[in-house]
Amino acid sequence: MNPYDVQSIAIAVPASGAFRFIADPRNLPQWTHAFKAAGETTALMATPQGSVEIGLAVRASERHGTIDWEMTFPGGAVATACSRLVENGPASSIYVFVLKAPPVAQEAVEGTLAQQRGILRDELARLKGLLEQ
Repeated sequence: MNPYDVQSIAIAVPASGAFRFIADPRNLPQWTHAFKAAGETTALMATPQGSVEIGLAVRASERHGTIDWEMTFPGGAVATACSRLVENGPASSIYVFVLKAPPVAQEAVEGTLAQQRGILRDELARLKGLLEQ
């Protein structure tokens, strides 16, 4: 099994508008399940063991269409999420998300990653709905 998953969704909005929404970390709780709150440098993340405050850095380039997040957990573990927004005509875009295995023990990765695939599919659909309203 690959330690990653790549999913995409077409969104019927211009890439520039979608980029502004997705790159703003304060919007993460609106379309993701994992974030209860997020700001410029920190976020409150929901985990099976309860909520945890993490460091959050957004690396975004509208010119290149990239939006990446670096999440630093208590104890120093770092996870990254990488995405790309591609223009698909004047009023449409394609959002591509690379889901990587979380920084957990290797024996937990397959189950965790398999669960996250389904969650990501739901989150991308929620994002599409928010942007297209």
